[in-house]
Amino acid sequence: MNILAKENYYKAIPYLAEITINNLFAQSVIEQKIAGKVYVDDSENPKTFYVIHPYGMTLLFGESGNTRFNKSFRDYALNKDNNRDIYEWMQAFPDTWHIELKELFEGHLIKSDEMNGCFDKGIVELNTRVNFKFDKSLYLNRKKTSLYSGVKIIRTDRQILRAMKGSVVPEYFWESEDDFLEKGIGFSLLHQGELASTAFSALIHHDKLELGIETVAEFRGMGFAEQSCSALIDYCIKNQLEPVWACRLENVGSYKLAQKLGFVPSAMIPYYRLGR
Repeated sequence: MNILAKENYYKAIPYLAEITINNLFAQSVIEQKIAGKVYVDDSENPKTFYVIHPYGMTLLFGESGNTRFNKSFRDYALNKDNNRDIYEWMQAFPDTWHIELKELFEGHLIKSDEMNGCFDKGIVELNTRVNFKFDKSLYLNRKKTSLYSGVKIIRTDRQILRAMKGSVVPEYFWESEDDFLEKGIGFSLLHQGELASTAFSALIHHDKLELGIETVAEFRGMGFAEQSCSALIDYCIKNQLEPVWACRLENVGSYKLAQKLGFVPSAMIPYYRLGR
C-alpha cells in the first residue's frame, strides 16, 4: 500500500464514478473538500484504492484481485504494526471485494451480534450498512406540522457550533467552523432556550446533502431529532437538494428515525469495523 499524492487524487475519479453505494464521504476526500488519506496499489498507475475520511469512514474499491495490495491491506486492517489508534468503518465496492475480504480476514472476522461487547486486537467486526432513498411524498404525508411547546428551531450558528458536543457533530466533517458556516447548513432545536438537537449537512456534493444528527443525551427519546431533521429536509426540498441518509442496521434509533422522515431502505451491504 502506497500513499497517493494529493495532486494525483484525480486518478481515483473514474473508479469512484462506477460505485453505486453511498460514497459522498470518499468524494469529499478525493475532491479535497476535507483532508483525508488515499492508499493505492501503485502511485503512478493506481487500480486499487483505500480512501480514509478523518471521521473514520473508509471505502475500499477498484480491482479486488490485487494479491500484493491485498496482503498489505490485511496487515493494515488487523493493525499488525500498531500504527492505528482509532476504529475505521469500511465499505467496499464492488461485491467481489466481500468474497476477497472473507478470505483475507479468515479467523479474524466476527459478526457484530457475536462480539459480546469485546473488541480484541486483530479482530474485524462485521456489521450491515443501510443506504436509504428519500421519498418526498412519504415525507410530506408523515411530516409533523407543529412544534412541541417550548421548542424553537433556528439555523445553526457559530455559538451553537461551539456548544455542540457528541460523536456526530460538524467539526468531524468540515475543515473548520468557517468552512461549515460558509458551505454547510444546520438547524438546531432549542428546548426552553437550551440546545437539544442539531441536524446538519455532514456532506454536500452537487445536488446531494447527507444528514448528520446529534441530540443531547438528556433530550433523547422526545422526538426532537425528528423535528430538527425535518427542518433540514425542508431546506433540501426548497433548494433542490436530495437528502441522503445511511446508517448501520444495528443502529436501531437511526434506522427507525430515517423511516419516520420518509427514507426507504434501498440497499444493505457488509460494513466492517477495523480494530485499533
